[in-house]
Amino acid sequence: MTETGNIRSAASGADGAPPPSRLHRVMRYLPLVAPVLLWAVPCWVLLHTGQGWPLPVALAGTALSVLGLVGMPLAMARGHGRRQRDGAAILGDTLLGAVWVLFTWSVLLGVLLRPALALAGVGDGQDRARVVTWAVLGVSAVLLAWGYAEARRVPRVRRLEVLLPRLGAGLDGTRVALITDTHYGPLDRARWSARVCETVNSLEADLVCHTGDIADGTAERRRAQATPLGTVRATRARVYVTGNHEYYSEAQGWVDLMGELGWEPLRNRHLLLERGGDTLVVAGVDDVTAESSGLAGHRAHLPGALQGADPDLPVLLLAHQPAFIDRAAAHGVDLQLSGHTHGGQIWPFHHLVRLDQPALAGLSRHGERTLLYTSRGTGFWGPPFRVFAPSEITLLVLRSPRTPGPA
Repeated sequence: MTETGNIRSAASGADGAPPPSRLHRVMRYLPLVAPVLLWAVPCWVLLHTGQGWPLPVALAGTALSVLGLVGMPLAMARGHGRRQRDGAAILGDTLLGAVWVLFTWSVLLGVLLRPALALAGVGDGQDRARVVTWAVLGVSAVLLAWGYAEARRVPRVRRLEVLLPRLGAGLDGTRVALITDTHYGPLDRARWSARVCETVNSLEADLVCHTGDIADGTAERRRAQATPLGTVRATRARVYVTGNHEYYSEAQGWVDLMGELGWEPLRNRHLLLERGGDTLVVAGVDDVTAESSGLAGHRAHLPGALQGADPDLPVLLLAHQPAFIDRAAAHGVDLQLSGHTHGGQIWPFHHLVRLDQPALAGLSRHGERTLLYTSRGTGFWGPPFRVFAPSEITLLVLRSPRTPGPA
């Protein structure tokens, strides 16, 4: 660790994983029906609801839908399966994002626009059906182009002040930079990674946090994209906790690489950040999926993370998933920092995320003391699009109610 030496560590431990959420139960059945619905609904709405397209047009459009229905799962299996072919992953992920947007707007405009056109007296049934088709294609094209640009840009910095009642006056103004869900993957984003790190450095943070999901793939495979993280600067510490995607990709390799890059992996441990005679406990836990990974010693264990810490001190906790907040609140944590949700990434997936997580994005209160900040994420997962869910780099300025008096 390259930061100042006023930081001490505590021991680690483990506890049980939570029961499956409602979303996880629903997701068991989605792989069977979702691809059919995603491709069949747009095909039906755009081609077969009274448009009267010439037969070659209808046949060509239907053939493209069938090709997508067959090709998308095959490309994703080849790209994200054992072989991990990046080209296939890019194709499959892009098709998934595109068909999700097409499906969404086929449903919305197919249900809402056609009756509106009828009420307005626009044309006959065929004219209205064709207007719906062109509207769906136009809206989808614009959103996909915009969403691609949003996903690939360096995130804007989101700044906010967070009042922590137990924070000592000496720690007032402590600057905490948060990045999360960088998801280095099949699309090479080494230059993007370097620019993100430059932006983080411009914030002159005391503490820089990465709350997991560094990449899709092993540390060896994505090392070039992750290497710029070694250039991140903090006046006190750079800390990291695992996300669920690390456990799809040899998590220990990522823990080791982050240590090599100068970050402090908080695996059910804590550090003490001291300034002006006051102390903040900075704790971290493994992701809640760690136990099911089968990796020895990988579990989310908050009591272990806080072991040896003075219970009267304020606690800043890093936990990848907002769903950990119930345990954090039960242990009196003051502020939990999380990612995982991506803010939904592509609307209206937001609503499915809310079935799985207690918060989608931003600052929320849980219990009498505990605050949760959920980042929308710095990168993107899978489909290279962000629609109505912009990425972010977050700067939280911690505030104490006991600000120092005049000198």
